[in-house]
Amino acid sequence: MQAVVFENGSVSMVERPDPRPRSGEALLEVRMAGICNTDLELLKGYMGFSGIPGHEFAAVVAEAPDHPELVGKRVTAEINLGCGHCPTCLTAGPRHCPNRTTLGIAGKDGAFARYVTMPVSLLHEIPDNIPDSEAVFIEPLAAALEPGQQLHLTADMSVLALGDGKLGILSACALRHQCPDIVLAGRHARKLAIAAAQGVATRRHDSHDGLAAALLEEFGRFDVVIEATGRPEGLAHALDLTRPEGTIVLKTTTFAPTPVNMARVVVDEITLVGSRCGNFKLATAFLRDRLVDVSPLIEAAYPFTEFPQAMAAAARPGALKVVVEF
Repeated sequence: MQAVVFENGSVSMVERPDPRPRSGEALLEVRMAGICNTDLELLKGYMGFSGIPGHEFAAVVAEAPDHPELVGKRVTAEINLGCGHCPTCLTAGPRHCPNRTTLGIAGKDGAFARYVTMPVSLLHEIPDNIPDSEAVFIEPLAAALEPGQQLHLTADMSVLALGDGKLGILSACALRHQCPDIVLAGRHARKLAIAAAQGVATRRHDSHDGLAAALLEEFGRFDVVIEATGRPEGLAHALDLTRPEGTIVLKTTTFAPTPVNMARVVVDEITLVGSRCGNFKLATAFLRDRLVDVSPLIEAAYPFTEFPQAMAAAARPGALKVVVEF
């Protein structure tokens, strides 16, 4: 099969043997996959990654030795594979298993390939009314919805989604159903307009410092700030915008270190919440019921054979979602 490999900061297209499903697994034929910021960071050296990346995808079950009824079903899959028997797996689930592998990120070849194997237990069938181009958003939408599962968010809370990248837009559009006054703040009018069209209040400024000052003047500090800037200095800006005893939800992962004055966290007694993956069932329901429209986030689609060009397009400043089709 043809596959993409990241190694030492370079992207290459290679031929690899087709993977074979083991007991309890399915062989998935990938139809479409999305490039996300994590993939861009992996290419820079995040997690010391080398191998086949890709974790946002829609596929068809090609083989499932133990579950033949699944063959032909259109699916996506959760990305964390735990051992299934340690105390963490038995209580919190595989997401934080100390022995886990993560699809396309750590120890498990990903979906930037014609075929990928995944445990049947992690598969989620894609409803007929969700096209492949939207199904690739199930994983990032699940992540965007996760703060609503981690925190007791109420309708009267002041909530800021900081950063108008794909994850910031998804967070604001999804969480407005819990927090109708949520504000999305960023520097790009084109991106902010996507959220505004879905009922989200937006604020724009040309500089990060100017944006923070304008937000403080208009709103004061927020109860909850979702830091989704994708930038190392994002946490420092979030601290400036969070009230004492407020909460910052950290969504950014960057290869570069994060400079921040942690004394602010102590003095203002601010709670920091790491937030990574989310509930696929919930995200699928949001797309099925049209609670979030992800279609405006798709910037370009490339044939899989043009993956290097797709990666370059995704790396452009201000780029939205770039997908590859098989």
